[in-house]
Amino acid sequence: MLLNESGTRLVLYDLLDTFLMVLMFAIIGRSLMSWFDRHGQNPVSRFLIQFTEPFVGPVRSVMPQMGMLDLSPMVTVFLIYMIRTLLRQAVTG
Repeated sequence: MLLNESGTRLVLYDLLDTFLMVLMFAIIGRSLMSWFDRHGQNPVSRFLIQFTEPFVGPVRSVMPQMGMLDLSPMVTVFLIYMIRTLLRQAVTG
């Protein structure tokens, strides 16, 4: 946990950072599960799709089609990483 004078700001940062980290792992998990469960029949696959689609879907809609290759999860993870970095810099000053 980062040290700062404002405890509220730290708690909000920690919560948001944790959520973004969980979201990154969920997107990576979704991508890996798609190799084994192409139709999303597994309950874990369905959960990961439902949890991550609100974040991956908008990225997919603005990206050009790459044939059968969907790069939107990778771009979404990169964007989340950038947001986490910017937040960390904003909190630490």
